Amino acid sequence: MSKNKALMGFLALLLVLTTLAGCSKSGNGNENADQAGGGSTGEITVITQRTDIVDSVFKEYAAEFNKEHPDIKVNFQALADYEGQITVRMNSDDYGDVLLIPTSIPLVDTPEFFEPLGDLAELKKQYIGLDERAIDGKAYGIPVAVNFSGVLYNKKVFADAGVTTAPKTPAEFIAALKAIKAKGDAIPLYTNYADGWPLTQWESVLTTVAGSVDYVNVDQPNTDDNFVPGKPHYELYKVLYDAAKEGLIEPDPTTTNWEASKADLANGKIGAMVVGSWAIGQVQALAPNKEDIAYMPFPTNASEVIMPLAGDYNIGINKYSKNKEAARAWIDWFLNKSDYATVQAGGMSPVVGAPLPETLKAFEGTAVKFEMQSPAKEGQEGLVDKIDKDAEIGLWQPEFKKRIIEAGIGNLKESYDDIMRDLNEAWVKSRAKLTK
Repeated sequence: MSKNKALMGFLALLLVLTTLAGCSKSGNGNENADQAGGGSTGEITVITQRTDIVDSVFKEYAAEFNKEHPDIKVNFQALADYEGQITVRMNSDDYGDVLLIPTSIPLVDTPEFFEPLGDLAELKKQYIGLDERAIDGKAYGIPVAVNFSGVLYNKKVFADAGVTTAPKTPAEFIAALKAIKAKGDAIPLYTNYADGWPLTQWESVLTTVAGSVDYVNVDQPNTDDNFVPGKPHYELYKVLYDAAKEGLIEPDPTTTNWEASKADLANGKIGAMVVGSWAIGQVQALAPNKEDIAYMPFPTNASEVIMPLAGDYNIGINKYSKNKEAARAWIDWFLNKSDYATVQAGGMSPVVGAPLPETLKAFEGTAVKFEMQSPAKEGQEGLVDKIDKDAEIGLWQPEFKKRIIEAGIGNLKESYDDIMRDLNEAWVKSRAKLTK
């Protein structure tokens, strides 16, 4: 992505995607689809995490796909606990033909389970966001969508509380939540504590708090000051702590429910949630007026406002599939011709040159930038994850976020600074061990 500070983020994103489109022979990423051809045959099983649309939207996709590939039968399986269930199945060879690559599978182990989809350099002419599942110059997965991260909120709830423009800083955000509470009709900020996994969504906005695409993968693994005052992690989770301490979250966090929270946000019973752009469409579909549901960057004091782009789940082919050609035909059709990325996933299409979604157009003319995070320095790939695992911090786990909430509401007799000090000490110790 362009880093020219004179360019608006939206325009920079558009320029890059348009320019890259010129590198593709077809301009719409269909080269691999052409290679797969319409003559593929066989029966494949596609495994998805979308239990909500597997019996509706996905069956419609299959019908459209069969207009071009009539001799391929597509079966679907949806897993409610996708990560947990699919990793168990991967102990055998029987884990479908097409599936989403589990995030828990280390990059270096990807070739043990998945078929290479092509040369990374060539596929980059057709798709963006491939680096996450690329090894030795080969791409093993392609994002089903490219998401951005921030705060999903109900504009009407904010407006009814007298907040007519999206808060930009943490102080403004907390003030807006207090205004919503004072009105008394909605829960200002919903954490989804009980489900746990929604709390991991907070980590995805670290780039916005830092105001730098280099922070997560380049700066973070090279600092001992990861959870100290003034640094991105400290400032990020201070918002969560302050909201809990001020009574701006759900009255009883232990009884939250993710599915119910979507409907409550849609209907004005909740003001805001920190969640990826993939949830926009799901909440809008439940809203009496979908225009009430909007998206804002996570509040930051940074001089530049960056909404980080990141690949959703990567789609890949089971290394042991007996119908790899048919599986590839499905992937090419799904990525290039379905509306999954923009409509069902609420993000951008990973296809170079594809039209931008309406949710991004809302930021046209603003200073908000949409950029991919910088990759790690050579030799430091995966270092953040290694430090995190060794230190048992759980950057992408809910545990320390729950600890922050518990401390905020008074269930734990420790301060926010106590928690941050513990995390930083663990970080420093593990970083020293792993960077000798």
